[in-house]
Amino acid sequence: MTPAIFAAFWAVSMLFVITPGLDWAYIISAGIRGRVVVPAVAGLLLGHLMAIAIVAAGVGALVAGNPLALTALTLIGAAYLLWIGFNMLLYPSAPNAGEGQPSGSWLRWAGKGICISGLNPKVFLLFLALLPQFTDANAAWSIPMQILALGLLHLVSCGLVYLLVGWGSQSLLQTRPQAARIVSRISGAAMLFIAIGLLAGQAFK
Repeated sequence: MTPAIFAAFWAVSMLFVITPGLDWAYIISAGIRGRVVVPAVAGLLLGHLMAIAIVAAGVGALVAGNPLALTALTLIGAAYLLWIGFNMLLYPSAPNAGEGQPSGSWLRWAGKGICISGLNPKVFLLFLALLPQFTDANAAWSIPMQILALGLLHLVSCGLVYLLVGWGSQSLLQTRPQAARIVSRISGAAMLFIAIGLLAGQAFK
């Protein structure tokens, strides 16, 4: 693979990374809480890595060609997003002076991140449609290795942008409890909107 291919993929990948969506909503909610930005980002990246590994292994094509499997994945992901979104609307995060993180919160935030990105069929389909387009059957590396290499480049971009978003929201919202509640509710509403969109898409099929 040539540097030009990596550069072209990186440019396309960054367009998706910098577009606000479900991942951004989750990272902003983590930033409001403070010290859980890193585990939240790590969870999201692990979810992305799972999708990349599935595509590289060739299982992605099998799942994409199986309507029942893809529908089940969509419904599970939508149900989880509904649960997260409702909780964020009912109990918006807001920083309090001296508030400490409860025991095990790092693991919970990482686990939520894995579920949010790993159960998002759009992430899976994005990798399935995007990654193979930048591979070369005549290259010295095998197709799975090329997909993994491109996927890791995408993960680096995601990690940098997500950390900037999380820490930026932390510094802006930590001293503004009311603004933090509003942003938290907006993030929760965004998750509900995406979940309803996924369910509607299945209903109209």
